Parts: sequence; C-alpha cells; structure tokens
Amino acid sequence: MQRMSRLFGRTLRDDPAEATLASHRLLLRAGYVRPLGAGIYSMLPLGWRVQRRLEQIIREEMDAIGGQEVHMPVVQPADLWERSGRFHSVGPELARFEDRWGRDLVLAMTHEEVATDLGKWFASSYRQLPAVIYHFQTKFRDEPRPRGGLLRVREFTMKDAYSFDTDPEALEAAYQNFLTAYTRAFRRCGIEPTVVESDAGDMQGSAAHEFHCLTDAGEDTLVVSASGAYAANQDIAAARKPAFDHGPPRPIQKVATPGQETIQAVAAFLGVPTHQTLKAVFYWTGQQLVFVAIRGDLEVNESKLRRLLDVPEIRLAADQELDAAGLVAGYASPVGVDGVLVVADDSLQGATNLVAGANTPGYHLTNVNFPRDFQADHVGDIAQVRAGDRTLDTDEPLTLRPGIEIGNTFKLGAYYSEKLDARYLAADGQRRPIVMGSYGIGIGRLAAAIVERYHDDAGIIWPVSAAPFDVHVVQLGSGDVAADAERLSQELEAVGLSVLLDDRADRAGVKFNDADLIGVPFRLTVSKRTLNARNVEFKPRTSPDRTSIPRAQAAQAVHQAHAQALAALTPAAMPAAH
Repeated sequence: MQRMSRLFGRTLRDDPAEATLASHRLLLRAGYVRPLGAGIYSMLPLGWRVQRRLEQIIREEMDAIGGQEVHMPVVQPADLWERSGRFHSVGPELARFEDRWGRDLVLAMTHEEVATDLGKWFASSYRQLPAVIYHFQTKFRDEPRPRGGLLRVREFTMKDAYSFDTDPEALEAAYQNFLTAYTRAFRRCGIEPTVVESDAGDMQGSAAHEFHCLTDAGEDTLVVSASGAYAANQDIAAARKPAFDHGPPRPIQKVATPGQETIQAVAAFLGVPTHQTLKAVFYWTGQQLVFVAIRGDLEVNESKLRRLLDVPEIRLAADQELDAAGLVAGYASPVGVDGVLVVADDSLQGATNLVAGANTPGYHLTNVNFPRDFQADHVGDIAQVRAGDRTLDTDEPLTLRPGIEIGNTFKLGAYYSEKLDARYLAADGQRRPIVMGSYGIGIGRLAAAIVERYHDDAGIIWPVSAAPFDVHVVQLGSGDVAADAERLSQELEAVGLSVLLDDRADRAGVKFNDADLIGVPFRLTVSKRTLNARNVEFKPRTSPDRTSIPRAQAAQAVHQAHAQALAALTPAAMPAAH
C-alpha cells in the first residue's frame, strides 16, 4: 500500500494559471505531473503508476500479435538519418548535435531508421520473416508551441512498433493485426477510438491511419460521415464540391472595383455569389513563390497543398515576396502572370465566368475561365472540407469533430529499406527490400485523453484499468480507526487490489476532496462510526451515492466490483493473427 502521508507529491487547491484544458489542470492539481520547462514534465509517482498501467495494457496487446519487446537508443548517429533523407528534410523539431569528436548525432523523435538497421541485420532470408518488434522509449521533438500539458510536449514516452514482411500482401495482414490490437488496447483503457485516414507526412509510406479520442479539447479536426463509414483527418479529407452553373463562357472584361480587396467585398460590389469568384492565396516553399487559385467560397488546405507540391513545409508568403514578384495583394490574378508557380484547385474545372483580380490596384476581371484564360502548373484537390459537404461515393453529409490523436499506423512499404539497403534473400534467390510498417502510441497523450474523457468538476475519474491505485482508503481518526484502516488495506491487497491509504491528520472534507481529485475508482472510509457499526462506507468514484457494506465482506465486495468494472472494459477475445 502507499500511505498518502509519505506520497511524493501534493494536491493543489487552486487551478494553475497556465492550465486551460481539463487534463492539464487536473493532472497538475492532483499531483500526477510537475512541469520542468516548456513541454517538459516530470512524472510523479501517481503519474508514473498510470503510465506503467497503460504500458502494460499495450504490451499485452503487442505480445498477442507476436510482437517482441526491445529497447532502442534515443541518441542516434546522424548517418542513418542522412541515408534515409530525413536529416535534412525534417525541420527544426529534430534535435541535432555533435559529440566531442564532431560527429553528428540526433535525439530520436521516432525510430524508423534504427528499426530498419535492426531488420537489415536480422532478416538475411525470407525464413526470418515476418517479424514484429516494439519498445517504450523517450522521444524528443522540439515543438515550437508546447501546449495542453501532456497533449503537446517536447519530451515524451512513445510505444512504437515495426513490422518486417516479405511483400505488400504480408504487410497488409500485419497492418490489420495492428489496427485490431490498437482498437483493443484503447478500449481496455476506456476509450472507444475513432480511426481515420491520415497523412503519412515525414514518415513517408503509402497509407496511414490515426486513432483519436473524440473530445472538445482535441486540436485535430476529423471529418466523419453520418454513418461513420467515412472518417479522415481534415488534412487529407476529400468531399464532393458543389457545382454551379454560371452560363457559357463569355469574353473577359476589366471592371473598376475601387477599395474592394476581399472576396466578400468584391462579390457584394459586383452582385455575384462568392462561388463565382476566384480566390488568390500565396505561399512560400522556401525556394519559390506559389500562386494558389481556388474558387472563392472555398479555403486552401495547406497539408493537401504541401503534398501536391511534394515539399517538406510551406508558409503564407510575406509582403516583400509578393512585391518582388510584382503581385498586388487583393487584386492578383493568375491571368497573365509569369515566373510564378501556379496551382489550381480542381473546383475551377468547369466553373465558368469567374471574377478574378486584374493585377492592377482597384480593378478586377469578370468572365475568367480556366483553362481558357490561364494555365496551371499543378491541378488537384487542395480545398478544406467543410461541415455539410457530402462524401464522394455515397453522398452522405459530413460533420467536423475535434479529436486528440492517441495512436497512428503507417504502411512504410520499402521506403526505408531501399534507403538503408535492408534486403532479404527471397525464396527464388533474389534479394528484395524488406517491406515495413510503423505503429505508434503516445503514452502521455493517452493518459491526458483519458482524463479529458473522464472527469467532473471535482476531479479525475479514472477507468479501473488505468487508475494509479484500485482503492482509496480514507482513514478518519487514529487509534482503533487507524488500526482497522491498516488491516482493511492489507485485506484488499491480499485479494490483489492496490491501495492508496490516506492516513494524514487532516479534516474529512480535505480527504474526500483529494480522493475525488485524484480519482481512484473506489473509496472506502473507515471511522469511529463505521467501526462501531462493523461496516465500512463504500463509494465508487463514478457514483454520487455512498453505501455501507459489512466490514467482514469489504475486501471481497470491492474485489468483485473491481472485476466487474474491468470486465466491462475488456473486449472479446482477440481474433487469430494472420
């Protein structure tokens, strides 16, 4: 048992000024974590116990699909990252440094390179494949804007796993096993995950999915159809774009629009709907200026644009970059523009007689038609999906939901194997690249997501599978009361339950408030009254009601309640691995 009088940590009466999200506020107030710097936290005993429980759930599900636990280093030679191409393609979030001999090193933000190097060493032949390894390891990602406590940090613990297979079909089987294992793990933690298609980003690969906990605190936006059959991160979500009939193409005309510099202002001035305008947005890739043309009622999705251009990052262009290209913000048009990369959203295809800038202050063009009046270097879907848009295939309405990303999966294919020459000898005698998958779960983000999902005004409400302790014994008094609380704690531990014993010399109100704040699933109170009545007061954290149970049956009664709550979180048996 752990006595609260000796617990390393303390509760806070007031909300920390820097905490706005419930998980950040409650984990600080309840003594689970302690901030050290921006995005860097110490895990105190309560927080560490939660992390270890989450790790054990995930470990069991990884072992169930044939995973083998390893431990890969957090400090890695930069040579591996240079060979994969990510040493230079990844931005400043990758921490780079030199050792005393001037050799370049990195602090791992992920472990694809090291895992590929291990796979290359291990799998010399198809006989060693398939294989799955995983580990729990510290990562460092130099986030520019750490926020939300454990939701966006710089140093964190991740469970990442890597599968090694002979071909894409085998990878698909491994990938499906991971989707199932992740779903089971999150359900055991009390979260029904929403699985969405996502952008592989710096990870590369042919496909990716994210697992989200739906909550208002989420910083990601998910696009979900009414039936749930379609779900994607807004970064890659696609939807049907409504078409509008503006008549057959007419000749271009230049019209005066003094002082009208926004889509809304121009549309109102000329008496046309915004979907009959052409919006100009400018981006800088680090090497060139990009002129994005999109229908006026739509917004640019920067993630889609970045993928279409195949560049590591983009940003909105600065005024001096527009001036250097001779572009006039508010009146710019792709018509007649030279020396600038033009990207057109596919919403412009078939859209006739649009209003666009005239590249002259105070003037616009009417009846602009693509591709009659201007050409584009790239054409594709770069529009942001909106609530109410319809799915491409089934015409279902789409909604936008905020979510916290708690896990991700990537079909890496042979990308890293080709870069690092990780090949195996196939059955036909040919040397072929190992086909890989990568799979991650952020442990701190998972803990924070659980708190966002399970809390009330009084504090955290941990699911039994994730709680730091199973039972919170509150001792109200000394002498015989203290002795009975001690015996009860020992009886609870004898039936397999972990116990937090509040033996402090504080008032009952203080102890009950701290019990609610900390959020252990079951509370037992021992006092002179319960001692005289030969019972104990029992209160589940999820219930407002307190009941009395016979003292002699207390340990078994709580054990049974705990087992029932745990069973409710445990999914059916895992399907056989492929």
